[in-house]
Amino acid sequence: MDRTVEGYLAELREHLAGADPAVVQDALYDAEEYLRSALAEGGGTPEDFDAVVETYGTPDEIASAYLETERTVTRALRPAPPARVEQRPVLVRFFGIVADPNAWGSLFYMLLALATGIAYFTVIVTGLSLSLGLLITLLGIPIALLLIAVVRAVSLAEGRMVEGLLGVRMPRRPRMVGAQGDIWTRLKSWFTDYRTWTTMLYMILQLPLGIAYFTLLVTGFATSASLVALPILQEISGQPLIQSGGYSYLIEPWAYPLFVVVGLLGMIVLLWVVKGIGKLHGAYAKAMLVGGFSDQTAVRV
Repeated sequence: MDRTVEGYLAELREHLAGADPAVVQDALYDAEEYLRSALAEGGGTPEDFDAVVETYGTPDEIASAYLETERTVTRALRPAPPARVEQRPVLVRFFGIVADPNAWGSLFYMLLALATGIAYFTVIVTGLSLSLGLLITLLGIPIALLLIAVVRAVSLAEGRMVEGLLGVRMPRRPRMVGAQGDIWTRLKSWFTDYRTWTTMLYMILQLPLGIAYFTLLVTGFATSASLVALPILQEISGQPLIQSGGYSYLIEPWAYPLFVVVGLLGMIVLLWVVKGIGKLHGAYAKAMLVGGFSDQTAVRV
């Protein structure tokens, strides 16, 4: 093993090949932080490096520990479904979506997506406009750096929300970039890290997605709730509530249960749609915010 931090991280990455990119990002960050902190307390000699590695663990040991911990946590948070779950009646599984936490997590995320989309879009548009407009005066440079720092912070914060509500494993540590050297070299790495730009694109696209999600939820639940409430409101008011083309339509009493059943079924179907959208958005968020982790070297910046 190369007796440097960069060599240790490269070997750790090799042992984590094929693992979840989020796990790789966390493991590399933790290893780099520990090694540099420990070496800073010593003289940074090869002998000190060997002692630090002996205390912390070799790359293969650390990789095995992270992978085993990830498997243990995954099993604890997502226990295997009962063996007979697929043998349950279709209707039981269909209506069981009401008690599915993944469906409700997706619903809450889709409601929040409009607010986060507005915030993300405002930050990106304002930051890019100011940095490009003031670039000729050199004031645009610190604004651009601040924007990138915000983008990196948003990437981590959005990932935590995606993991908490959509159940997709996301990094719990900041991103790593492939660079080692002075501040200018590291800044260059920020700009050349493709995940910086995919995160910006994600933040911009969050606004139209948030609008679409919010519209779907409001329209779907409003329609279903209206179907359920119409018979009740008609009985209370005694007047026909359905109007179209200048005509009023009175719901016959025999049709009351039909309206209620259709409305409730609409809510159930909407929950299934929301759960599916949550899975798709989780995969999309992981691809945009994390991607693959194939840098040749990595340090925390």
